[in-house]
Amino acid sequence: MKEVESLETPQFLVNIPLERVGVLIGKNGSVKKMIEERLGVELEIDSHSGSVKIALAKPIEEGGDPVALFKARDIIEAIGRGFSPERAFRLFSETGMLKIIRIDDYVKPTRNNLMRVRARLIGSEGKTRKIIEETTDTYISIYGDTVAIIGENEEDVRAAEEAIVSLINGAPHTSVYRMLNEYSRMRKLRFVRR
Repeated sequence: MKEVESLETPQFLVNIPLERVGVLIGKNGSVKKMIEERLGVELEIDSHSGSVKIALAKPIEEGGDPVALFKARDIIEAIGRGFSPERAFRLFSETGMLKIIRIDDYVKPTRNNLMRVRARLIGSEGKTRKIIEETTDTYISIYGDTVAIIGENEEDVRAAEEAIVSLINGAPHTSVYRMLNEYSRMRKLRFVRR
């Protein structure tokens, strides 16, 4: 991601995989339009390169919100990392956050390693991913050589990240499930005290 310098309007340039461009645009442009309207941004999508330019619809002096650029960037990156628009739209929330983990930061990026790690993270019939999502109240997308997490707060995202990194590094599933159960127990206690 490059930040494009401009005196008038700040902008971001994001690249997403070509096969995800149609998802970002949506049927009759519905997803693109939703992002633009909800955040007050303009998206310029190049369907040949996968590059997306994000700019404020109004200059800052006229009410354009620079925070909207970051929200739009995160939503576009989430869709680019394999999330459905509905799940990516969780990032419209003030507290919604996106974390992207590169698998090749932890293992040598060979085809066999990536397949093995993805299989460990997904689990039999999606069981492992589902357990991580349910115990941390997050959404997880395993796409290419990345794992993306969407959550409502930093603690949940951090717990999901810790579980994912442990599995990438070869930790036994049972020990990761124990760690997640403990996190879930502590999470419930936090909510009871509020």
